[in-house]
Amino acid sequence: MDAIVRTAEQIVVIEAARAYVAGTEGRVVDTANPGQLVGHLMSAEVLLMRIAEAFAEPATTA
Repeated sequence: MDAIVRTAEQIVVIEAARAYVAGTEGRVVDTANPGQLVGHLMSAEVLLMRIAEAFAEPATTA
């Protein structure tokens, strides 16, 4: 059952990343606006952390 939940979590996080990228395509990022840049970087960082967590090897219990 854990493998099924893990696979579902991986799919959800990948779809979230795809949706984020699709939402930013074609938009011009104002490089002179530090608030906008920081917002994009923070969003991307959160997505990357979620991807890393979803694809990390599960902890083994002995």
